[in-house]
Amino acid sequence: MNPSNEKAQNKSQRKLWKTIKKHKNIYIMLIPIVAFYVIFCYIPIMGNVIAFQDYKITRGFLKSDFVGIKNFVNFLNDVYFWRLMRNTITINLYYLVLGFPIPIILALLLNEVRNQAFKKSVQTITYMPHFISAVVVASMTLDFVSTGGTINKVITALGFDAIPFMSTPKYFYSVYTISGIWQSMGWSSIIYMSALASVDQQLYEAAKVDGAGRWKQTIHVTLPGILPTIIILFIMQIGSMLSVGYEKIILLYNPAIYETADVISTYIYRRGILGAEYGYSAAVSLFNAGINILLLVTSNYLSKKFTETSLF
Repeated sequence: MNPSNEKAQNKSQRKLWKTIKKHKNIYIMLIPIVAFYVIFCYIPIMGNVIAFQDYKITRGFLKSDFVGIKNFVNFLNDVYFWRLMRNTITINLYYLVLGFPIPIILALLLNEVRNQAFKKSVQTITYMPHFISAVVVASMTLDFVSTGGTINKVITALGFDAIPFMSTPKYFYSVYTISGIWQSMGWSSIIYMSALASVDQQLYEAAKVDGAGRWKQTIHVTLPGILPTIIILFIMQIGSMLSVGYEKIILLYNPAIYETADVISTYIYRRGILGAEYGYSAAVSLFNAGINILLLVTSNYLSKKFTETSLF
């Protein structure tokens, strides 16, 4: 090794240890977080090998028979494949079109409120559903949309017939999306509120001097100021287009609405946990993750090309 390079490397190492020593409390606090991700996220990645095996729990992944891409081919040829893809993508598109803008709108509206007591009250009320468990949210949703529930009472009071929401497939997308928006919109708006707080106030003053009202200030100052945050979160949303949590769907759906309620995650649950087809369900999960990564990289590339804002 070149003496000058070795000297520079030693200097860099001393600087690194000096920095660690100076901020040792922060690094100590970081240890549990790093350990969590290593133990529960990175080490389990090795288990993906069972996606290429006829995995038997009694034999383990070291002795189970290797079958190559057979599990993937079986999934692509599965009679339910297109139904699962359609339902998963449709639910995510519903949430992308309806659920993604609502936290932004909520944050913009709260940003205009000058009464701090009212503002904090609205924030608290909209944040609270985030802390309600999926079981409770599903139970509340079922009560609201049941034949004798609040929504149908309003419908019948207006002179219309009650609608069997949870036994009619076409209504599931809307029920799931609206309940999800209600639960998450307040919590999701927090990051936009933080972004709004960082917008330079001098820009608003300059806009006022130019005669801009509140609406034009929002269009020409506020939205451009938080646009990078919106784009980053939009990229992340695109990167999870094939990810729909199975917990709430399992609590909501029934055989009558499988046609629209059955998604990839619930299919994995049925085949993997209930059917003990671990290799097959691992292959489906790996396929799902691969498509999500492809969508993430593509959306990030397009964003970087056209807006110069990207995750990486």
